[in-house]
Amino acid sequence: MPTSPADDSATRTDPSAPDAVPLLTEPPVPRAARRASTDVALVATFAAFVAACALVPAIPTGSGVPITLQTFGVVVAGLVLGARRGFLAVALYLVVGLAGVPVFAEMTGGLGVLGKPSVGYLLAFPLAAAAAGWLGGLALRARPVWRYPLLVAAGLGSSFLVTHPAGVLGLMARLGVTAREALAIDVVYWPGDVVKNLLAAGVTLAVLRAFPDLRRDRR
Repeated sequence: MPTSPADDSATRTDPSAPDAVPLLTEPPVPRAARRASTDVALVATFAAFVAACALVPAIPTGSGVPITLQTFGVVVAGLVLGARRGFLAVALYLVVGLAGVPVFAEMTGGLGVLGKPSVGYLLAFPLAAAAAGWLGGLALRARPVWRYPLLVAAGLGSSFLVTHPAGVLGLMARLGVTAREALAIDVVYWPGDVVKNLLAAGVTLAVLRAFPDLRRDRR
């Protein structure tokens, strides 16, 4: 029976075989499917990375909101993965923690954390990662000599435009303090955030040098 071109593309014959038995070949995996599976793996990996940062011993403060490496992990996720995947990675981390897995600071988890003074900071994390990712995309389009300082600025922008304002609102809601008093509490975290953003920008450049295809919007 004659074969159609579609049949020929799906089979090959082994010329060394006496009866030329057809050998079936699997079609290649579509590029979109490979990209989607890679994205899922990266989102899960960076969610675990943020969780690992949160489990590093925290520095207690008088406000009940300890100083942790969570914000470092959030900014790195955004800068490395970009706005969409960074948001999804940190949102996955947040959902896992709220479901009861102890991946938040001081090995806590569950809906009870929503009643703590840290609630504003915590809920702002996915948006902060998205902001860092978007601003980081602009930074990576700049000339190489400007990329590090612009990545630092991107991380600081996400921190001071998203994380800290939300944190102040959470302090006001849970501690019953005024905006000025909440801001005075929040100032304690500023020096640490500056240092963490300096480190996050360096880590981002190192990761993207090793894996340049991680950010598709990079030029």
